[in-house]
Amino acid sequence: MNVNEVTRLARDIRVATLKSLTQLGFGHYGGSMSVVETLAVLYGSVMKIDPADPDWPERDYFVLSKGHAGPALYSTLAIKGYFPVEELSTLNHNGTRLPSHPDRLKTRGVDATTGSLGQGISIAGGMALSHKLAGRPNRVFCIVGDGELNEGQCWEAFQFIAHHRLNNLTVFVDWNKQQLDGELDEIICAFDLEGKFRAFGFDVVTVKGDDIPGLLEVVTPVPDAQARPRVVILDSIKGQGVPYLEQLSNSHHLRLTDEVKATLNETIRQLEAAND
Repeated sequence: MNVNEVTRLARDIRVATLKSLTQLGFGHYGGSMSVVETLAVLYGSVMKIDPADPDWPERDYFVLSKGHAGPALYSTLAIKGYFPVEELSTLNHNGTRLPSHPDRLKTRGVDATTGSLGQGISIAGGMALSHKLAGRPNRVFCIVGDGELNEGQCWEAFQFIAHHRLNNLTVFVDWNKQQLDGELDEIICAFDLEGKFRAFGFDVVTVKGDDIPGLLEVVTPVPDAQARPRVVILDSIKGQGVPYLEQLSNSHHLRLTDEVKATLNETIRQLEAAND
């Protein structure tokens, strides 16, 4: 996919995610919106995947460590053909294959069960080491949340990843500056994220979370054998791409009023029109 096609895919993912959450009436809006462009780049242009064969041994792997953004991942998988788009309307319903957080035993195309923060990045590190030891070319991609970095387990995983020079793993940090309880810096200040990761032994770049050309540039090249593992810090906005959500002080999880539903439905109409 070229930049224009990935941009269109991102709009489609955003619309599908907004629709499924708004039909449900509640859910993790902010953190789902802030990773849409990254998902579009990975699934639209970078990762080796086969929706007809989700367990294809030569595929690249994706781990959504910040599992609360599951609605955006489901929309991506549905649009790419892993399961019918119509199934998105069952999000978080009884008996659904699309629970609020990803479950690899329930959802076609999900590579790791996540939701308990800090564990996804550990899983991704194990996957990457397994492929490296076996001499396989598979790449692993993982998105972690900035609030998730409060978990000490993340930093144990980063130390492990850097020590083993797992350059077949690319980690994205969704730096949207907010978490469940409020502003990131008011809860536990992240200080110098770039400096921290460099000190751990990572190659570090920062890209705007909605900069599709920039994202393509930093993740498309296949890592050199001697390269260090890479961290891409996504300078994003919680609720990215949705004006109403972007201006909220806390959009982590919302239960919608009729007025807010109407506002979000109008945004959906505008985004759909932009893709026509």
